[in-house]
Amino acid sequence: MSTQKGSMESGATRKRMKLEGKERTGDEAESQVVLVQEEGFETNPIGSEEMELNISLVLEKIENFTQRVSEFLESGKTMFKELCNEFEEKLIMIHKEQVDKWQEEIKELRALDASNEEANALLQNARYVLQLSRND
Repeated sequence: MSTQKGSMESGATRKRMKLEGKERTGDEAESQVVLVQEEGFETNPIGSEEMELNISLVLEKIENFTQRVSEFLESGKTMFKELCNEFEEKLIMIHKEQVDKWQEEIKELRALDASNEEANALLQNARYVLQLSRND
């Protein structure tokens, strides 16, 4: 690998030397050096078949990892949607149960109030009857 790295470095240096040998103005020369370096890396691979195989394996790992991350994201979204729906249903059910309890409590209070009113009316009648009997 170190010999391959050395050959890649010498190739890049060779390209830079050729460009620097020609007369160019500052920014133009720098942009040409960067352009040649980028193009050399992307379009003209300098390496053996073994290196290319290793690179393709790494790229495949990247693709597989990206795919797994994408699947995890989709799985997570689905899980959160399901949890959200379950949470919403449970919360609605709890609310309904509590409202039903309170409505039952209101019915009991109304029944108690009606019973108290009835008892109060009987007591009022009894007082009236007692007052009439005392007055007689």
